[in-house]
Amino acid sequence: MVIIMIRGKEKFITKIYAGIDFIFIQFAFILAWILRFNEGKSSTHLPLSDYWFWGIIYGFSFILIATISTLYMPKRKAKFATELAKLFQAHLFSIFILLSVLYTVKSVDISRLFLFVFFMLAVFCTAFYRYFVKQSLRYFRIKGFNKQFILIAGAGKVGKNYYQIIQRHPEFGLEVVGFLDDYCTQLEDDYEPILGKLNELNKVLSSKLIDEVIIALPLIVYPKYKEIIAVCEKAGVRVSIIPDFYDILPATPYFQRFGDLPIIGIRDVPLDDAYNQIFKRVFDVVFALVAIILSSPVMFITAIVIKLTSQGPILFKQERVGLNRRTFYMYKFRSMKHMPKSQSDTQWTTENDPRRTKFGSFLRKTSLDELPQFFNVLKGEMSVVGPRPERPYFVDQFKEEVPKYMIKHHVRPGITGWAQVSGLRGDTSIADRIEHDLFYIEHWTILFDLKIIYKTVLNGFVNRNAY
Repeated sequence: MVIIMIRGKEKFITKIYAGIDFIFIQFAFILAWILRFNEGKSSTHLPLSDYWFWGIIYGFSFILIATISTLYMPKRKAKFATELAKLFQAHLFSIFILLSVLYTVKSVDISRLFLFVFFMLAVFCTAFYRYFVKQSLRYFRIKGFNKQFILIAGAGKVGKNYYQIIQRHPEFGLEVVGFLDDYCTQLEDDYEPILGKLNELNKVLSSKLIDEVIIALPLIVYPKYKEIIAVCEKAGVRVSIIPDFYDILPATPYFQRFGDLPIIGIRDVPLDDAYNQIFKRVFDVVFALVAIILSSPVMFITAIVIKLTSQGPILFKQERVGLNRRTFYMYKFRSMKHMPKSQSDTQWTTENDPRRTKFGSFLRKTSLDELPQFFNVLKGEMSVVGPRPERPYFVDQFKEEVPKYMIKHHVRPGITGWAQVSGLRGDTSIADRIEHDLFYIEHWTILFDLKIIYKTVLNGFVNRNAY
């Protein structure tokens, strides 16, 4: 009965998420307190009342950031992975805010272990209940509850495609009532019926329960769009448009405004969003600093061995093409004999390459030569995760030979990337690498970055294709 009553109130229901999030965060706070301080038996810590003030600060910070990141917007058709990524980002920003406040007020009596346990429990609790709610709603929608009823204006190719997608995803809880079309009067048995012509829209909306009208008409009848939208607005029915040219777009399009002019971008790049840029940059800086500190003994020993085993500088700087096609100098531990710049910038490294030093072969196989690139990350020239940068000489070749090659420069290049953890390192297909790079660019989330870092560590640093 509760599921039936949700219909038509989705926007109101999603606002309740904020209150439930706050409750679960406070629950996580109490649970962290019990786990950390053994049910409060220890007398060497501040009382729960002092701690709880910071839990409230964290809760309100989370709700504010989650609202800004559209976490509380209706998401019937959204993937849970997208929601989980936004949830994690909101928690990470919230803990940064809390730590900043604690540092500002010089509160040194708060247990850092408690904060870590609290953070992990808060992420787990809010993610678990959201997953439970989403799966429950999907289950009931498949059973026929909480439906939204759709009317498709246009029975051509676009309208049929939309209908087929709905049929393949019953978990969305969408049901097509029928079609409107000026030229087609009957469809195959696999489709819902034609209810009339486009000028009969008002009559259909009055006689049937319709939640949303989908305009799936060819651009040649563009003047009818305005009429359909006006009728839907008057009836209080939502309306969406499927552009007739969607099949010629090379990627997922997005909508934006330039003054009063609406613009459709042909490729949605999540890292074009300022919020995502800031979040990824903060993550990169923190990760790079930790990596440099932890690997500093290895880098120190590596530098000594390079100096003792071959002549030339310890570091090798090479020009690469990065974000927005700007060039920068990427750092590596030198693994080859010292050579002219013109030679190093225009030649591939080959198997049994005579230019390598003995220790250099080990560095390249183990990827230890890449460690100085964390300093490129700190300088803002690279990211921890992203498409690998290439030399200008080869970029000029590949952009003519490989379609969409230059799109990889829409984001910062990375030390590791989706192509690399998928086995596309060294002497492998450039076209396959670009396909993986484009997938990463169009589907970026912080969880995707963490997955790539995890796979980088799990697969090991030994590169069989590295010469």
